[in-house]
Amino acid sequence: MYKEDFFHYTKTFELESGKTLPGFQLSYSTFGKLNEAKDNVIWVCHALTANSNFLDWWEGLFGKGRLYDPEKYFIICANILGSCYGSTGPLSINPDTKKPFYHSFPQLTNRDMVRAFDLLRQSLQIEQIHTLIGGSLGGQHALEWSIMEADRIKHLIQICSNAQHSPWGIAFNESQRMAIEQDPSWEKNEDTAGLQGLATARAIALLSYRHYNTYQNTQQEKGNGKLDNYRASSYQRYQGEKLVRRFNAYSYWILSKAMDSHHVGRGRGSVEEALAKVKAHALFVGVSTDVLFPLSEQQYLAEQIPQAHLAVIESDYGHDGFLIEIPSLSENITHFYEKARQEPAITNV
Repeated sequence: MYKEDFFHYTKTFELESGKTLPGFQLSYSTFGKLNEAKDNVIWVCHALTANSNFLDWWEGLFGKGRLYDPEKYFIICANILGSCYGSTGPLSINPDTKKPFYHSFPQLTNRDMVRAFDLLRQSLQIEQIHTLIGGSLGGQHALEWSIMEADRIKHLIQICSNAQHSPWGIAFNESQRMAIEQDPSWEKNEDTAGLQGLATARAIALLSYRHYNTYQNTQQEKGNGKLDNYRASSYQRYQGEKLVRRFNAYSYWILSKAMDSHHVGRGRGSVEEALAKVKAHALFVGVSTDVLFPLSEQQYLAEQIPQAHLAVIESDYGHDGFLIEIPSLSENITHFYEKARQEPAITNV
């Protein structure tokens, strides 16, 4: 029932920056079967370095007997533009030059990525999305899409995300890009450019993904005699090297800048005016110890959108709690659906 496929868009794709891509490819995964009414679609939007295989990184939510059972739902996730898991990105061949894009790959915004998702939706002849769910960068995509195609989204579940990327979040991302820039190989046009810098960037990122308590609970030394080679030190290096084995610096650069671009109010008057366009029954989930997307950002969203609900997950894992605290997340989503069934349809414009 789980399938992987590709969507090819062969026309010129104009980006928000005014630049273009000469067409693109999206890799996507599906699980379950689309029903006759085509109203059982669960669309998953993935985070920064994830892929379209949601069973690989969010398995606890999907499967027989779980919250999203493929016997009941048609679950789909597309790998975002600019990534390196089958969708068009910097390592892809530019059909105009017959060489990889590398540094010439145009800068993307979240809206560009969402517009690509919507073209895939149209190609699959999906008119209604039962639930649009995403965390972190994927949560930004889900919110943007719920504004852009408000009439098509019945339920929006945005987790550990926001309406506008904060100066704090942008500063974290810029610090990571500065690390990549320090790698002498970054200036080269080759697949492995910037990889040592990427390892450092990931170590920086991890400090925003986790929390003080995470390290206290998992990286404490067992004795008191060490003078070097601490567990926390080796853990940072391990996490950096782990990402280098599966990702590339070009995509990291492009996607982190897309996250920085997130601002639902751009071109729509204001953030508040943009959020007023959401018609989906909305759930905003925050993690109590999230320092990258603090709880205040989800609280703000729940206050601005009609009939929106807020759920708080208590966790020592910080931002990464949305990937780890699956029982709590599932319970909160289940309660949200129960409440949404009792609410009238939202008709705001």
